Amino acid sequence: MLQLSGRRNMMNRQAETWRPMLPPPPKNVLAHLADAVRRFLDLQACSVWKDLSQILPQVRGTLVDVGCGMQPYRRLLGADARYVGIDTADAKEHFGCEMPDTTYYAGATWPVADASADAVLCTETLEHVAEPQEFLREAARCLHPGGLLILTVPFAARWHFIPHDYWRYTPSGLGRLLTRTGFVNASVYARGNALTVACYKSMALMLPLILPQRGGVVLKLLKRIAGIPLVPLLFLAAGIANLSLRGRGGDDCLGYTVLAEKRAS
Repeated sequence: MLQLSGRRNMMNRQAETWRPMLPPPPKNVLAHLADAVRRFLDLQACSVWKDLSQILPQVRGTLVDVGCGMQPYRRLLGADARYVGIDTADAKEHFGCEMPDTTYYAGATWPVADASADAVLCTETLEHVAEPQEFLREAARCLHPGGLLILTVPFAARWHFIPHDYWRYTPSGLGRLLTRTGFVNASVYARGNALTVACYKSMALMLPLILPQRGGVVLKLLKRIAGIPLVPLLFLAAGIANLSLRGRGGDDCLGYTVLAEKRAS
C-alpha cells in the first residue's frame, strides 16, 4: 500500500497529547474564580458561555441538555426552567465526564418522551456523534412543535477526544442537516473571527509547555520551566481573543451557535 514518507498515519491515533480539563461546576467563591480564569484561557468554552449566557436565562419549561458532560451551563438557566441532563453510557470512558444527576443511556434513542421538551441544548457534542441526522431527529422527536433547539459546534478546533471526534460543520452544512431533520427558522452565529482563531492557535502551542500532561516528572518539570516566559504571552493572546469575541463574527471562527425551531407540523 502507498504511504507518504516521514509522516504518521493518523488513523492509528487513539488519544491526543493534551486536552483541556473538565472540572465539575464550582460550589464556592474560590472555585467560581478558578472557573472564570479557566474560561478566559479556554476560548472555545468562553465563546460558548458568552452566547449561552444571553440565551439560557430566557428559556422556560423543560430543557433537555443532551451530551451534558459536567453540566457547565446548567447554572445559566432561570427559575422558570426545569433541567434534564442526559448523556451516553460511555461518556466517562470516552470523555471523562460523570455527574450524579445525569441520566445515562445506550443506543440511539434518548430517554425522553415524545414532544415533552420545550428546548433541547446540545453544546460541542454533534462533532462526536457518528450519525448526526439520526441524533437531530431524536432532538425533533423530543421537542414539542415550535420547541427550541440550541446547538453549538466547533469549527477551528483541533482533533480532540481522539478517536471520538468525527465532523466539522459549516453554516451551509448545518442548514441542510436541520432542514432534513424537521427544523425551521434556523439562525447560525459565528463565535469569533480570524483574529480569535489566530490567538487560539498560538495559545494551543503554548499551553502544552506551560501545563504539560504527558511525559515523566523530569520532562514535565523541564517543559514548565521552558513555558514560564510564555505565560505573559498566553494571557495577552487570551485577552485579545476575548475582546475579539465582541465582534460580529467572521468566516474563520472558533465555532457556531445555532438556534432553530421544530417544524410545527
